[in-house]
Amino acid sequence: MTSFVLSPDTIALGTCAADKTEAILLAGELLVAAGHIAPDYVTSLMARENVSDTYLDHGVAIPHGLTADRHLIRRTGIAVLQLPDGVEWGENRRVRLVIAIAAQSDEHLSVLKRLTRLINDPERLSALIHTADPGQVIAALTGDAPVQTIGQASDLDAESFEWILDYPNGLHARPASEWVKTARRHAGDIRVSRGNERADGKSLLSLLQLGLACGDTLRVEAGGAGAAEALARLRDVMQKLTREECSHAVSALAPAMQTSQAWRPGARAVILRGLNASPGFVIAPLLIRPRQSRVIPDQPMSLGDAGRLLDAALAITRAELIALGDTSAARFGAAQAGIFKAQAELLGDTDLIGLCCRLIVEGHGPAYAWQQATHTLADRLSSVGVPLLAARATDLRDVSERVLSHLLPDSASRSRFDLPEGRWILVAEDLTPSDTAELDPSRIAGIVTVHGGPTSHTAILARTLSLPALVAAGDAVLALDNGKDAILDAATGRLILPGDKSDLESARDWMGTLSERQARDADSRQLPAITTDGCRLEIGVNLNRPAQVKEALEFGAEGVGLMRTEFLFLESDHLPGEEEQLATYFSMQDALDGRELIVRLLDIGGDKQVPHLALPREDNPFLGVRGIRLLLRRPDLLEPQLRALYRAALSGRPLSILFPMISTLAEVNDLKTECERIRGELGAPRVDLGIMIEVPAAAAMADQLAAHVDFFSIGTNDLTQYVLAIDRQHPELAAQADSLHPAVLRLIRQTIDGARLHQRRIGVCGGLAGDPLGAALLAGLGVDALSMSAGDIPAVKAMLRNHSMEELQRAALRSLSCADAGEVRRIAEELA
Repeated sequence: MTSFVLSPDTIALGTCAADKTEAILLAGELLVAAGHIAPDYVTSLMARENVSDTYLDHGVAIPHGLTADRHLIRRTGIAVLQLPDGVEWGENRRVRLVIAIAAQSDEHLSVLKRLTRLINDPERLSALIHTADPGQVIAALTGDAPVQTIGQASDLDAESFEWILDYPNGLHARPASEWVKTARRHAGDIRVSRGNERADGKSLLSLLQLGLACGDTLRVEAGGAGAAEALARLRDVMQKLTREECSHAVSALAPAMQTSQAWRPGARAVILRGLNASPGFVIAPLLIRPRQSRVIPDQPMSLGDAGRLLDAALAITRAELIALGDTSAARFGAAQAGIFKAQAELLGDTDLIGLCCRLIVEGHGPAYAWQQATHTLADRLSSVGVPLLAARATDLRDVSERVLSHLLPDSASRSRFDLPEGRWILVAEDLTPSDTAELDPSRIAGIVTVHGGPTSHTAILARTLSLPALVAAGDAVLALDNGKDAILDAATGRLILPGDKSDLESARDWMGTLSERQARDADSRQLPAITTDGCRLEIGVNLNRPAQVKEALEFGAEGVGLMRTEFLFLESDHLPGEEEQLATYFSMQDALDGRELIVRLLDIGGDKQVPHLALPREDNPFLGVRGIRLLLRRPDLLEPQLRALYRAALSGRPLSILFPMISTLAEVNDLKTECERIRGELGAPRVDLGIMIEVPAAAAMADQLAAHVDFFSIGTNDLTQYVLAIDRQHPELAAQADSLHPAVLRLIRQTIDGARLHQRRIGVCGGLAGDPLGAALLAGLGVDALSMSAGDIPAVKAMLRNHSMEELQRAALRSLSCADAGEVRRIAEELA
């Protein structure tokens, strides 16, 4: 609520009027005198009384002009006329507070919301009818402390601070709702701006529409009494959320596109493709949820009745969401419960409530006004151009439906699933978080949606429930026959309609084979990966923390092929020092008990950001200062990590150092020089130094780079996206970022050839290593070691043990001559 909308200049206390007409005239004159309206707008205030009843309730009326006369409003304003003795307003109703509104935009709308509460609080309302203090009126109607009259300087800029947003996913609903909650504790205004764009700090939707990204510089301003204290509280909350957001960003990463051993249907089968949101292979009938295009009836009613109905619906919905959050916390964890807490915060959003009230004031019914307001703001979020915020538009529509179910209790305004007996593949345009959270897993075998992305709330909840899920499958899935049997192979991004009964029989056999294979692989997971002709590959695990080692060894890991050290930085609110890092490396060595340990230096940038490093924002971070480029520019990061690693090497236990994102020989030489300096200072032993092959330039120069390092480790995830120029997390293109593309395999082969010229060991630690088919081709191309997630180890080992190296080499050689990834996959599947 800005100060110029309601001020002492537009409040008249202890007045009297002969009738309704004189009361409206007196209120209108207050607005004219304060410069809010042209004199002719007073006539419009009178005319509105002939069109609709402006009596609110409990002795309050809110006269306002006709929409067609809005051009007569010079700036938005509200006038308050206190009539202790009252004036007749028709139908034996007596008004004691006249609140005249001249609305050019929506600054007045929070007043309407407050009025609906005041009329249900007779004691506070009576106090306003008899008060002699204009400040009490302002505080009651706006929530602000008394403000200055027109012409006085605003103190909004008196208190402010600047802050660089350091949330990896930018400002989205969960942290923004905490900002808003804190801001609302302050009586005055709080604004957040980026450049010339400004948002109300007390409005969740206003904040989200800024589309704030990690690295954006914000200015936070507060006005009124206690502004400094309010800003201190808000800044503290903003900073404390950083660590939580970093943790969520890591845990919510979408699964990589799996190219795992795939079932092959007959030639008559129809295959529809989408993105893997949660892997799994199931057979079940389709349950199609058609598009819903309901028309909400516009049923105008008195403003008092509309206000009471809306308030009640909002209160009930808030209670529902809080209860759902509590249930979700027990079922999914606190992070996912936060989805519903953020939704509950939307119910008090000033932008949303304000727009809804404006539509009600203009003569629309509360249900119609609510739906129009929520859809308008959801469309704005969708148009910001930030995928994460577009997904939050789904949250807003979810909230909208819940409220409508209480505004129109007799209509089917809330979409629920009355699932028949049995298990179904649910097909829908999209699912809201509420839909997914309330699904009964005993009735749902899998989920397919037209829209959505692999990082949406629905996808995250589906993975938590272990439900196979395919998203972004396109409109065609809604045209499928309800009840028709289908095969959902989510890991490979396919919904398959069988051509005949033989496809279903084959798929069921495949499910049985998968189950038997998984059991067999688990039983033999401790056996080494030795091909039938005696060639052995080393099998390592990719992990972050010492606590993960025990489980990895149980899955059959022979050592750590990649320790990611960025988690030391991401999960801390400070820069971890040498001693802190050393303790972690010692713990990792202790857990491995003499097994191999390859530690990758800090790999930050691109899809991973560390807030407390205060890195500059880059328009294209994947092509910017990331990985080794950052370390060479930041000795404060590089030197403590190298010192900790070489001190760990003094223990005599295995340890190798891996340099990330190498693209030039100069980078290798600079790093080796720094390593040798630190090693000499500490008197530490020499350790093997390796480089990640993730950039096409490094693969092309492998023969030269190999002369200067001890080993290579190929990161197929980054190499694939750089070779194919596709962001592997892009919701529309991710399916095409396939590491089995011949162009990627050819660069891998070139890298191997370069390493062999100098007898260097070469491994693969990217996602392709954990795919049994990919691992088979990599072995055939000539790699020595594979490192992967712990759960992938049994199946990869089993694949390698089932074939001779000669077979694998023949398949790999054929794959290099293929035209596309699909052809490569067909060759690899012959090994399954």
